Amino acid sequence: MSFTIAIIGRPNVGKSTLFNRLVGQKLALVDDLPGVTRDRREGDAKLGDLQFTVIDTAGLDEGARGSLTARMQEQTETAIAQADALFFVIDARVGLTPTDRAFADFARRANKPVLLVANKSEGKHGDAGAMEAFALGLGDPIQISAEHGEGMGELYDALSGLMPEPIEEDEVEDDEPLSEEEAATRPIRVAIVGRPNAGKSTLINHLLGEERLLTSPEAGTTRDSIAVEINWNGREFRVFDTAGLRRRSRIEEKLEKLSVADALRAVRFAEVVVLMMDAQNRFEEQDLRIADLIEREGRAVVLAVNKWDLMETKGGGAISGLRRDADHWLPQVKGVPIVAVSGLMGEGIDRLMQAIQDAYAIWNRRVPTSALNRWFEQAIQANPPPAVSGRRLKLNYITQTKARPPSFVLFCSRADAIPQSYLRYLTNSLRETFELPGTPVRITLREKANPFAHKRKRLS
Repeated sequence: MSFTIAIIGRPNVGKSTLFNRLVGQKLALVDDLPGVTRDRREGDAKLGDLQFTVIDTAGLDEGARGSLTARMQEQTETAIAQADALFFVIDARVGLTPTDRAFADFARRANKPVLLVANKSEGKHGDAGAMEAFALGLGDPIQISAEHGEGMGELYDALSGLMPEPIEEDEVEDDEPLSEEEAATRPIRVAIVGRPNAGKSTLINHLLGEERLLTSPEAGTTRDSIAVEINWNGREFRVFDTAGLRRRSRIEEKLEKLSVADALRAVRFAEVVVLMMDAQNRFEEQDLRIADLIEREGRAVVLAVNKWDLMETKGGGAISGLRRDADHWLPQVKGVPIVAVSGLMGEGIDRLMQAIQDAYAIWNRRVPTSALNRWFEQAIQANPPPAVSGRRLKLNYITQTKARPPSFVLFCSRADAIPQSYLRYLTNSLRETFELPGTPVRITLREKANPFAHKRKRLS
């Protein structure tokens, strides 16, 4: 069982920087502004030969009951309850504050091993603050600089005394390549994206059955892209909650730029992207921009129209209207699955999860070569390519090069002369014939080499 460590402390002492250092990636957002981290984030950490799970938490702070600050502290308390040990981080350059002293008592009451970490100790300026930390009664402070990687050896020595004995190498099973069955059952990576306050975190909390992610009527509550593991009817999913995506012209603060960049990384990492829209303000310009971004990244798309419980008309006619609107506004992913849901009430969740699995299967689909050749001949006969500059374009053959998403190479005589309208015709025909609704379809043009070109050069 993995050893788990929670990083705690007041805001802006460098907890997320230490988290990133331990996991070896810049997963958590880091900024000089206090209170950047809100949700707790877990990661697989490594320090020397020590491997463990580390949890980044929001800064311990006092807030009114029910407020966002108070619920952030509840997330931290949950992380402490899950942890086997704690890293209590202070800012060595600032020295001890009354808040540090108050929360040192809080950490002591957790009745778990605590390592006192004096961060920002690079140079001589951090020595005085580190010495003050002895007064907390949490043992000798470990002086580090998470940003510059200093003091990691001392942290390793202190942590190795708390870690359980490692498993002997001969007890560890060798990694084997995944079989097709195992690959088919591995977690599907899903990113939930959309405009601010569309209900993304609320939906994920309902899937988990707990208040894992902070929610608020205020737009912009989520900042980091948080990954959670979900088992739904025996199928494993790794779901990423992301910050709301506003129009680029409205993004001014550095922190929001970092949050948006984190959300875009989640889209690139995902296999299926759920675009969540507000049922009362659906298919707005920003929704269409996000959908276009997902299509360009080549990810499978599912549309989720949230807050459906607030709609006055919910019958079959309203659902049919959603289907017409989706095909009208998003022709580049024609046939994309669209599901009406309520993340708060739990309506339509089963249909949404099934749509994700169906979209994932289509995204991985390969078309048999014989069927592809028959379709290609029929498509050209039904609608021959146009003549350009009085010369007929010659299309030789087409082949599928890969899936995820379905991608094809079309060999032809003059690739630069084939109009985009004809490529759209082939793409839509492919979707309709081989049942590839909603998923991006890639057709790359490649000119077939002329075997007589060298003879023409000799004659000239």
